[in-house]
Amino acid sequence: MAARDGLVQSAIDLVRRNGVAGTGVTQLLDHSGISRRTIYLNFPGGKSELITEATRVAGRAMTTLIETFGRRGEPEATVTSFTDTWKQVVESSDFLAGCPVVAAALGRSESAGAADAAGAAFDDWEQALATRLRAEHVAPETALSLATTVIAAIEGAVVMSLAKRSAEPLDRVGRHLTELIRAHVPPQQLIDTDRPRPTPV
Repeated sequence: MAARDGLVQSAIDLVRRNGVAGTGVTQLLDHSGISRRTIYLNFPGGKSELITEATRVAGRAMTTLIETFGRRGEPEATVTSFTDTWKQVVESSDFLAGCPVVAAALGRSESAGAADAAGAAFDDWEQALATRLRAEHVAPETALSLATTVIAAIEGAVVMSLAKRSAEPLDRVGRHLTELIRAHVPPQQLIDTDRPRPTPV
């Protein structure tokens, strides 16, 4: 792994556990095993630039995951997979690691660039989900509103799960979001009825 990639991954791992304010250069050096000089060679802006790039990388990775989930089945399955991914993260870390993008969003006083990158990541996640819903004939405005609701609910459930040291909030939110999506996706027979029929010859 290149030094730059190693620094970015260390930043993601530390921020998801300690937040932006709780992640210092010394911790980054210890975690990555990379010299201080290497940090500033790759990130002249120091910690703030590194955390900003780490937020972008984490955000893009989740966007790709959402798009991948969307190609595998029904839209409610996409939501279930998204929820299950976060459930695995919080449980495997013994409820110590959450979402690095949320941590970046809350760390604006430490890195405005990272907070802005978090906002862009949330936009990308919403668009990825909305695109999947529009493919199921959900109206564009409704699709975007549903996508916002899904992202906000799941990310909030991640925070609650960490605080409660329990995955129950994610289980409950995931279950009801699936019902919400199902209620807004037209049944296949209605979609088929709306499609133009071939003209008889």
